[in-house]
Amino acid sequence: MRSALVTLVLALPLVAQAPAPQPASAPAPTPAAKPRVQLLTSYGPIVVELESELAPKTVANFLQYVKDGFYKGTIFHRVIDGFMVQGGGMTDTLMEKPTRDPILNEVGSTFKAGLKNARGTIAMARTQNPHSASSQFYINLVDNPSLDPHGFSEEGFGYCAFGRVVSGMEAVDKIAKVRTEWRRGMGDIPQFPVYLKDAVLLPPQ
Repeated sequence: MRSALVTLVLALPLVAQAPAPQPASAPAPTPAAKPRVQLLTSYGPIVVELESELAPKTVANFLQYVKDGFYKGTIFHRVIDGFMVQGGGMTDTLMEKPTRDPILNEVGSTFKAGLKNARGTIAMARTQNPHSASSQFYINLVDNPSLDPHGFSEEGFGYCAFGRVVSGMEAVDKIAKVRTEWRRGMGDIPQFPVYLKDAVLLPPQ
């Protein structure tokens, strides 16, 4: 009888230490789809995927211009083969469209995250003032490290890349080969307009 009691007492702690059933782990959240915009050009469609998390103000600004239909009927007014193609602000008469206020340059966060002015990236065009970007953008034809940050001066502040071409880079390369000229005090203007017929926000992938 005593032997049986000892066995029972010794067994009790083992029962007390039995692990409680673990609740089922919650499924990992699905990452939000990155917005994509199709640029319908006279040389074919170009689809860009935008980095909202890295450049929230820049992407929101660009998407607002897209939703407003601002880009419809503008041109790529600056084309430099081996460098970049720029558009999103002028009509075919080289008149600049009125824009909203300029935005904060977010190149510090994008560059730190590894989004640089590399071939196929889309970035904001601006004046010498680092925080003067509004509607105009450019697409890099090659890697352009000179456009990345090199300090905090106006000259070295850098240009903010905020996405990349995911399809249609062949259209960008075709635009790069058009003949250009000097007109209205500006160089690198295509002799014949390269139209951005429209910019359309695509459904989430």
